[in-house]
Amino acid sequence: VQLQAFGGGLVQPGGSLRLSCAASGSIFSIMSMGWYRQAPGKQRELVAAIAGGIINYADSVKGRFTISRDGAKNTGYLQMNSLKPEDTAVYYCKAVVVTASKYEYQYWGQGTLVTVSS
Repeated sequence: VQLQAFGGGLVQPGGSLRLSCAASGSIFSIMSMGWYRQAPGKQRELVAAIAGGIINYADSVKGRFTISRDGAKNTGYLQMNSLKPEDTAVYYCKAVVVTASKYEYQYWGQGTLVTVSS
């Protein structure tokens, strides 16, 4: 199983980006998917996560970011609006996947850089 995150880039403050996280391989089901970010010199932090019908957001992004999933495509999304310079970071997706052999594993994507700057 592989996770590929993409959609990062340079955006001005107040702008929007949509990140995608595509899972591929021998997947039976995706139990949960989350987005994390790591800014220079800081620890990786949870941004948003979705598991079943439960969604959680970091306080710093509530009202601005929206996490969603497309089960048919094994893809997750993070819509980021009203971006601020402090949102600048490498964004990683993580998924808990049940493989076709019915084992549960945690996978990380490779990260995509989001830079918010004028």
